[in-house]
Amino acid sequence: MTTLHARALDEIRACLDQVSGADIDAAVAALAGANRIALYGVGREGLQIKGLAMRLFHLGLKAAVVGDMTTPPVGEGDLLVVSAGPGDFSTVAALMGVARHAGARTLLVTAEPTGAAAARADTVLVVPAQTMARDQGAAATSVLPMGSLYEGALYVLFEILILKLRDRLAITPAAMRANHTNLE
Repeated sequence: MTTLHARALDEIRACLDQVSGADIDAAVAALAGANRIALYGVGREGLQIKGLAMRLFHLGLKAAVVGDMTTPPVGEGDLLVVSAGPGDFSTVAALMGVARHAGARTLLVTAEPTGAAAARADTVLVVPAQTMARDQGAAATSVLPMGSLYEGALYVLFEILILKLRDRLAITPAAMRANHTNLE
């Protein structure tokens, strides 16, 4: 167990060490400059996106997960954040098209900077991790199965984005806590 745990943590660290500081700054700027933020991801990537949406809400930002009944429309001044680790998904492509047509900007989080979704995005945050696009044969190098390295790296990276955004917006930890639900 210890060897697997150490290797998994080392892989996440190595992945995050390769994320560009300029990409992180651009993502923080896109989030900080948005009026409303809609977020979308599929599968386990979607779970990480939902966690990011929750933290954005804790910061007091207007954030909603695409597909929830309370998600507002997007338009000028808004941002659609999508995750497409393997480079693209049909749903991501469709949503990016709707957002662009409505005048919203897009922020893509991906492991594949040359994927089709990256070509459509206004801002790209590259997380160079194994996804299901490269989880077989010689390309599979992670001890974690399928796309888990990407998803684990997203969790940590999204928390770092929140810390940087919190500092940029001068929001206190107490203010964040005040936005946490009391209905648990």
